[in-house]
Amino acid sequence: MHNDIPLLTPTMHERHGRWPQAVSVDDFRRNLAAVHARMAAACQRVGRDPAGVRLLPVSKTKPEASLRLAYAAGCRMLGENKPQEAGRKWEAMADLADLQWSVIGHLQTNKAKLVARFASEFQALDSLRVAEALERRLQAEGRGLDVFVQVNTSGEASKYGLPPDEVAAFLRQLPAFPALRVRGLMTLALLSAEAVRVRRCFVLLRTLRDRLRQDVPHGIGLDELSMGMSGDYEIAIEEGATVVRVGQAIFGARDTPDSHYWPAAEGGRAVNHAE
Repeated sequence: MHNDIPLLTPTMHERHGRWPQAVSVDDFRRNLAAVHARMAAACQRVGRDPAGVRLLPVSKTKPEASLRLAYAAGCRMLGENKPQEAGRKWEAMADLADLQWSVIGHLQTNKAKLVARFASEFQALDSLRVAEALERRLQAEGRGLDVFVQVNTSGEASKYGLPPDEVAAFLRQLPAFPALRVRGLMTLALLSAEAVRVRRCFVLLRTLRDRLRQDVPHGIGLDELSMGMSGDYEIAIEEGATVVRVGQAIFGARDTPDSHYWPAAEGGRAVNHAE
């Protein structure tokens, strides 16, 4: 997003797991204001309008009481990784009619029915099998769903997402699924304190999007780039993010360690580290 002086914005990954807990509406208001201020400053550095970047607060692992405080502080869409956890919270908070849900983690086809019932947005589409399952369930529900195609920009085997060189062919298949409203691309950067390596992931997604949008199928939108989390959302904004997924900087550190929630170290493929 910048052509003159290189930006040296650091990551905040050293704070991962150390963010103070938000335990009151005032805490949430303060945290949201701080994040919005950093978002605006990042936009200013590269000449962007802050109105062009949406903050998605990520509430995964947090209890319903915490989510209700976030709602009272103004949050109207929350991001969740696990469809079952999100579904439970959706049912428990059905009294909040204007609260929407974004599912940002990997989806197995047997959970498509659940997501089709309640989600307004799904940010981790990376297979035709999932597209087919969602389409079938959404048609039955009479609903549409905003989706983002997930791209693996870090090259890590532990992360889900399509390899960049497979995205064009994948997009060409998606007009066959009219209930899926393709809005853009999503990625997870390296979880690294080396800002240059993190930035590289975001640059890759933006340049891929810019190349693909020259020849995108009719009805497929690539306006949105969902990238950036609590530790790196400022860098993501500098490189063109239109959605940033921020959890711990708003809600506070999670009680559950990452090794439990994203079991990459246990020999299996990691669940999306989407915030």
